[in-house]
Amino acid sequence: MISSNEYGSHSWELLVTIDHQHEEVQKEFLLRVTGDLHIGGLMLKLVEQIKISQDWSDYAFWWEQKKCWLLKTHWTLDKCGVQADAKLLFTTQHKMLRLRLPNMKTVRLKVSFSSMVFRAVSDICKILNIRRSEELSLLKQLEDTLKKKKKKDKNSKELVTEDILNLCNSPVSSGLSGSPGLYSKTMIPIYDPVTGSPASSTITWFSDSPLTEQNCNILAFSHPNCSPETLAEMYQPRTLSDKAKVNAGWLDSSRSLMEQGILEDDQLLLRFKYYTFFDLNPKYDAVRINQIYEQARWAILLEEIDCTEEEMLIFAALQAQYHVSKLSLSSETQDFTRESEVDEVEAALSNLEVTLEGGNTSNILEDITDIPKLADNLRLVRPRKLSLKAIKPYWFVFKDTSVSYFKNKESAQGEPIEKLNLKGCEVVPDVNVAAKKFGIKLLIPIADGMNEVYLRCDDEDQYARWMAACVLASKGKTMADSSYRPEVHKILSFLKMKNWTISPQAVSDPESIDMKPECFVSLRYTKKYKSKQLVARILEAHQNVSQMTLVEAKLRFIQAWQSLPEFGLSYYIVRFKGSKKDDVLGVSYNRLIRIDIATGDPITTWRFSNMKQWNVNWEIRQVAIEFDQNVSIAFTCLSADCKIIHEYIGGYIFLSTRSKDQNETLDEDLFHKLTGGQE
Repeated sequence: MISSNEYGSHSWELLVTIDHQHEEVQKEFLLRVTGDLHIGGLMLKLVEQIKISQDWSDYAFWWEQKKCWLLKTHWTLDKCGVQADAKLLFTTQHKMLRLRLPNMKTVRLKVSFSSMVFRAVSDICKILNIRRSEELSLLKQLEDTLKKKKKKDKNSKELVTEDILNLCNSPVSSGLSGSPGLYSKTMIPIYDPVTGSPASSTITWFSDSPLTEQNCNILAFSHPNCSPETLAEMYQPRTLSDKAKVNAGWLDSSRSLMEQGILEDDQLLLRFKYYTFFDLNPKYDAVRINQIYEQARWAILLEEIDCTEEEMLIFAALQAQYHVSKLSLSSETQDFTRESEVDEVEAALSNLEVTLEGGNTSNILEDITDIPKLADNLRLVRPRKLSLKAIKPYWFVFKDTSVSYFKNKESAQGEPIEKLNLKGCEVVPDVNVAAKKFGIKLLIPIADGMNEVYLRCDDEDQYARWMAACVLASKGKTMADSSYRPEVHKILSFLKMKNWTISPQAVSDPESIDMKPECFVSLRYTKKYKSKQLVARILEAHQNVSQMTLVEAKLRFIQAWQSLPEFGLSYYIVRFKGSKKDDVLGVSYNRLIRIDIATGDPITTWRFSNMKQWNVNWEIRQVAIEFDQNVSIAFTCLSADCKIIHEYIGGYIFLSTRSKDQNETLDEDLFHKLTGGQE
């Protein structure tokens, strides 16, 4: 019976369900409450009725109908909007989650289901010892990508369970906050820059970490052992539309896992979402470098990114370093004690500079008023419809961010035949080292599309200098920029890896090498060549990388991956305002590309550096962007929620603000301002 006092008040009954493991205790409670009762008071009232003695500190209220957490304990029920029809679940905020890492290993750990995904990923990376967590996010596999694997999963369920690495005993996983000093320079686990294994001075760190030394090795070392059958079972996006489907699965970084329908013990993919790998350092980033390498390796094997046969063999040779190389680590002659940190990958750029011999600091001060120029004989190729390509030699002069060409050297003092402004253009390598072909493909934006021009160089040195100048000019930089020389060096080192010569002594008996070439190349090449042929060709390519350390081989692999024309592009199917057909939008770290969905050819490029503002009309789900020179575009996203593209753009702009002076602390509020939107 309700007393007259209670009946006369503004109280009402609220149904609360408790998520606990005590079978003998009821799970549903009817609490009589008033609208001015705060959330903390409701918790106290509920716990007093449960009469179970346990730690309830990790519990919070989940409002099922509204799909939201009630985490502000000082708010009243009225302020939260909770009324008598509400159904609240009193449940733990940290729950078990299975994560499939880029190296295809699955880890099981406790993750906050109430924190925003951005914060949850940060906590996950602390457990896994991966710095720069802002580069990663969580990806949900869509049904289309899982269909092909369903039969195999049913047959091998027990095997998959055994392969899971359980990290659920970590301090962060248990719901405790991670040490704020965990990533200070003095406390990060230090790794051997040659082998990637934990240094002896760091072993004690693992006593307090869920990452035992053994578990760390699983995450920091590569074990390529996949078979063609395994590759065939995995989802391989064949078209741009297939690739767009994969990118639709990114979780919203500004909402919690629970709010996005993720349940306890679900499996998600942990992946590098943003392709700007900042401040890579072998001393601290063994796990991070290996996971980037593995994401790149699987992208190559599953043909998520296109590469030539020559490039595929280079990637295979760098992977084969783990199997062929007989390095004696104890007799390593390079002096790594004085090794400089791996050159910083500039914010919003992906030019990974690998320096294992020490940095050159002699030319820190440059005369930036004296902008260098290039002048040389090159051949110009202009594709023509319904006819052969026209190839003619000209005298080219490269200055600032423009290329001019003249009939000959003597006429260079006069007016050029044509001047090409490369700012904002697409620069694509057109190289076949074996055939001595060193070409540069330029796609220069014009009013009605892209002007396609090819430059042909005579040799590797000339190509490296001109290619580096074109790459910088496309980003609005001149050859006076400090990154010009490292870019030339990077291009030359990549060409050197491609330029192998057949050495009969080195590959006279491929059968003596215990190698499964199917582990190192995509299915297209295992079908094209016999196993013995592949082994011989991989070993030929391996001669140029055989002296590399294991960590250097990984860094070179990442560098080669970054050199591919399609590197860093995430695809979405969109409909531009005023257009009657669908297009593909490629989102990269520094630009947006409109791509023809039928041919795959780029139509227009817009650089982030020229962007003035962008916004989203949440009612019609339309993204609108304004650029310099009164250029504006608007589109709706058909293959995913427009919030994902909005977050990509804001995320890349946020990452461009990073600097080493920040002591690795992130302005999380700024990230959410740039990516969250106002839905």
